[in-house]
Amino acid sequence: MTQGVDGRVVLGGSTGFIGQDLARRWRAAGREVITVSRHDADLRWDDQAGIDAAVDGAGLVVGLAGKSVNCRYTPANRAEILRSRTTTTTALRTAVARAATPPPLWINSSTATIYRHAEDGPQTETRGELGTGFSVDVAKAWERELFAGDLPGTRRVALRTAIVLGDGGVLDTLRTLSRLGLGGTQHDGHWPLGRARRAAGTAHGFRARGGRQRFSWVHVDDLAGIIAFLERHPEVDGPVNAVAPRASDNRTLMATVRHALGVPFGLPSARWMLELGAIALGTETELILKSRWVEPEKLLDAGYAFAHPDLDEAVRTSFAAPAAH
Repeated sequence: MTQGVDGRVVLGGSTGFIGQDLARRWRAAGREVITVSRHDADLRWDDQAGIDAAVDGAGLVVGLAGKSVNCRYTPANRAEILRSRTTTTTALRTAVARAATPPPLWINSSTATIYRHAEDGPQTETRGELGTGFSVDVAKAWERELFAGDLPGTRRVALRTAIVLGDGGVLDTLRTLSRLGLGGTQHDGHWPLGRARRAAGTAHGFRARGGRQRFSWVHVDDLAGIIAFLERHPEVDGPVNAVAPRASDNRTLMATVRHALGVPFGLPSARWMLELGAIALGTETELILKSRWVEPEKLLDAGYAFAHPDLDEAVRTSFAAPAAH
């Protein structure tokens, strides 16, 4: 059973790399897109009446909003990371519940980080084990808000997305590092973990060796393709892993980026270097040291065909793409 891909799209969280890309694609296809964000959008998150009106009769609602996790996990940032995800999701759920003509599908962003650090096997929707710590707690809370309450007219999907590749996002950072000669393997190692970080769930213990932490990813073309596929396949709901079918690892990722850019050498980074660099850049090493080994079981079982299943091709395609501005 399939259904058409049409009707108004309400896009919550429209100013980032992914939101801008999706809005551009939908508008190019002739769909009406109403954006919701803190700024530079049709509606603001504090305009519940406006969100209600936009969602009523929409064909699709997509929620992507949330403060970037590319920051230091200070108490203030942790609170905002959580609040920005749960309150915006609640606003969308309120609008769906109030709609006289509810949207048939609401897709809300989640994260593949919800699964545990995995070096021993892939995590799927049916066989995966959820992890522990701050990032996982945020992901769980995000999904709880999505699936709370009874919305009989609307199918809900939590899109557990991995790192998204494309002309922007994380590859911009890796391109810069590689061209500076710093695009080598990023090694885990021992690092003192303070009591406060342990209590906050933000302490990353030494795990993967030799840059073998797994790297799950998806190309932005496939992220758009997955959303279109979900619109046509109402039998798919609940958590869905939005990841390419073959996870890589950090060592291979960094070599792939260097080769695509024609950079012959990249200085490897030890844990202590990464920790000091993360402090200087205002980010966290968990983003590159946690082993995320995730597979898209539901999508493959439903028949989704990935446009970019190979990491080397996906990276080269991303670097070759013209800027979408």
